[in-house]
Amino acid sequence: MPTTVTTFRPTATALRHQERQVLSAVGCGLRDDEIAAALAIPEDAVAEHLARILMKLGLRDRAAAVVHAFDCGLVVPGRGPRTLPVRPVPRTTAVRAAGPKVRISLLGPLRAWWDGRPLDLGHPRQQAVLAALALGAGRSLSQRELLDDVWGMEPPATNVVPVYIYRLRKALRVGGGPDPVIERGLRGYQLVSGAVDVDVARMEELVTRIDKADRAGEPLEAVRLCAQALELFHEEPLAGLPGPLAELERLRLTERRIAIVQRKLEWQLRLGQDSEAIAELFALSAAHPLNEPLTAMLMRALYRNGRQADALTVFERARRLLADDLGVPPSRLLRRAHQMILRGDEAGLGLIPVAGSTTGP
Repeated sequence: MPTTVTTFRPTATALRHQERQVLSAVGCGLRDDEIAAALAIPEDAVAEHLARILMKLGLRDRAAAVVHAFDCGLVVPGRGPRTLPVRPVPRTTAVRAAGPKVRISLLGPLRAWWDGRPLDLGHPRQQAVLAALALGAGRSLSQRELLDDVWGMEPPATNVVPVYIYRLRKALRVGGGPDPVIERGLRGYQLVSGAVDVDVARMEELVTRIDKADRAGEPLEAVRLCAQALELFHEEPLAGLPGPLAELERLRLTERRIAIVQRKLEWQLRLGQDSEAIAELFALSAAHPLNEPLTAMLMRALYRNGRQADALTVFERARRLLADDLGVPPSRLLRRAHQMILRGDEAGLGLIPVAGSTTGP
């Protein structure tokens, strides 16, 4: 429901002193329990004050009150409340009890679910605020950081971050639980530890396990873990989200996916599973035609599969593409793979199966 828009500059002079304090704290994004503790009043009294504030000022809801607090100058963007240094009550980071968590997916268009039910996260800019918090991996982000991450060099006319945080809290407060998924820390906002399951964090955990399997000389386990990590990706990461952070993370996460694919295919080639790798390499090379390590891997897989002519054709196509698009010759890596294929040097190509592996399908 849209926030009430007034045609005059709002004023809080009609409010009593404690009502102004409550409105100031609401504008800072504090919850009722945090306001109650800061002002030393019962939480029920906070709700009563807020109801009177909305009625006196003709505001529709809490989100409108947040905007009003900024518009009338009770809260100054980037500097917190002007008249009351309301501080959140220090809270210990508690791990939520076992049960359904809010699942957040960033490895594709931003989506969130609770207990299998999709959640409405609002418009793209509001979603970008949630993405920044999810990518923060539990780190507290200030309003200034969120403005920089989501708006960059073109900040909004007013500080809408508290409004978006309030709306996201409502969207993510599911199952009738009293606790929000987003909490206010000492520096800013962060996701509550144990309340969310972010696919990027799960992917990074799998990469750590892949590294461990690699060091332990367990290629089959490494391939299995790589496949699990790749299943988390759906389309382009953070697809459609605005802002500098989303743009950078799209590039980083896309490169992360390519690196995981390369590791999986490298192990498959060393295990002699070239047939399984060829189709995936063709698709990946088509999507990233200037990625020379991928091209070299495809050439090796084709050669191992008895398709030397196809491997040489892939090299020629890559050579022409590099010359036409970039005006450069093939890299040393690509030239070396080409020369070894011409010589039939399977050992140099890394095509000798690893010890203890089973070749073929």
